[in-house]
Amino acid sequence: MWAHKNSFLCRFSSLFSGGIDGGRRLWFVATLVLTLTAAVAAAEEAPASRRHAYAAMMYMGTPRDYEFYVATRVMMRSLAKLNVDADLVVIASVDVPARWVQTLQEEDGVKVVVVENLKNPYENQGNFNTRFKLTLNKLYAWSLVSFDRVVMLDSDNIFLQRTDELFQCGQFCAVFINPCIFHTGLFVLQPSMNVFKNMLHELEIGRENPDGADQGFLASYFPDLLDQPMFHPPTNGTKLDGTYRLPLGYQMDASYYYLKLRWSIPCGPNSVITFPSAPWLKPWYWWSWPVLPLGLSWHEQRRKNLGYGSEVPVLLIQAVIYVGIIAITRLARPSLSKLCYNRRPEKSIVILHTTLKVAAMWSIFAAYTVPFFLIPRTVHPLLGWPLYVLGVASLSSIVINVFLLPPLPVLTMLLGISGSLFVMAFPWYPDGVIRALAVFTYAFCCAPVAWASLMKVSSSLQNLLEREAFFPRLGESTQLSELNKLY
Repeated sequence: MWAHKNSFLCRFSSLFSGGIDGGRRLWFVATLVLTLTAAVAAAEEAPASRRHAYAAMMYMGTPRDYEFYVATRVMMRSLAKLNVDADLVVIASVDVPARWVQTLQEEDGVKVVVVENLKNPYENQGNFNTRFKLTLNKLYAWSLVSFDRVVMLDSDNIFLQRTDELFQCGQFCAVFINPCIFHTGLFVLQPSMNVFKNMLHELEIGRENPDGADQGFLASYFPDLLDQPMFHPPTNGTKLDGTYRLPLGYQMDASYYYLKLRWSIPCGPNSVITFPSAPWLKPWYWWSWPVLPLGLSWHEQRRKNLGYGSEVPVLLIQAVIYVGIIAITRLARPSLSKLCYNRRPEKSIVILHTTLKVAAMWSIFAAYTVPFFLIPRTVHPLLGWPLYVLGVASLSSIVINVFLLPPLPVLTMLLGISGSLFVMAFPWYPDGVIRALAVFTYAFCCAPVAWASLMKVSSSLQNLLEREAFFPRLGESTQLSELNKLY
């Protein structure tokens, strides 16, 4: 041992001997040391690649691409906040906007794997839904061979706690929400290029697929999963081999909550909530709450992890515009009587009266629908609903002034909508059945009032037209009536 040390010291000291040559050797050694030091520092700063990954996919071509992008960001940030011992990966198709990819990488710490869209051979099936056209991109999860295990996720999952024990599961593990068909909103897999290539081959030869989407294909590819044992993570941390069923607590269908308004799932840890509902009732939409009570839970995760900085300026601009419209209509009530002073032929008057009635009704309908579509879809419900009420009140004030309608009947529906929100948001219902009955009773009681208000609007229009409030005769006084005065 000492001989080796003396030999090394002799060689090292020889580098510094010999005048100019020694100086060059000294410069070489110093440069080498600095280079090695920088390389070690860079290696320490670079995030180490982990053996496991939580993965999601993103693709384009649906009306809800942006919403799913936001949902993916919220889910990935919530996983990061849980300090999961795994990489976060997004399998993104080549047409995902570059700025979205950059945001995921730089702001969310996500590894983005860019892939070509897999051609869906089931597009001509009779029951094929076009929104599932590119869901077969999920098969790319098997190509992530740099990881030992991958938990593949849909973006509509809410994580209540860490689920890293899933990485101990076998080659394929999934949850049965449906008694007979497992759900692909969360499943565990062992990446394998052989399996991936075989899946692509099965797509080419047209393997049976009941729904033409990823779930139908995987259910056909793993047909015996229902007969497999339930997954229980080994206490010593070892990984299992084979396929397993996952406990329902890893994919708690939100519909189970709505029945009792609380979770009552005894099998497995209550770890992940999923929302396999209609696309327009996903939890990130502002109108999802209080219609669906759990919508607020998703928005709380977004508030804590991502925030609403991108939507708030739009909300403020809309609010200012709506307030300005209300202020203007309070100062002056325009009168259509100024538009015409000649007596029309009787036939023209009938046609004109009918046209005005239709225009008034459609204007009221537009006042209630236009604000709904102008509000950014993924804002917090406590911001979205007040802005909707303000927008309806603003546009309704224009209709009231233009057609000289009584305000209360026009706004009755808005008052009814506001009341229904309070009925649905009431937090002390004992269960979902009582809540549903309360909403039904409220709607049943409001229906006659809404109908009466509609009849009142119709009769008001008829009275105004019969008195020719809109079209006075030539030579008659055009002095504004009491209805036209400022109010």
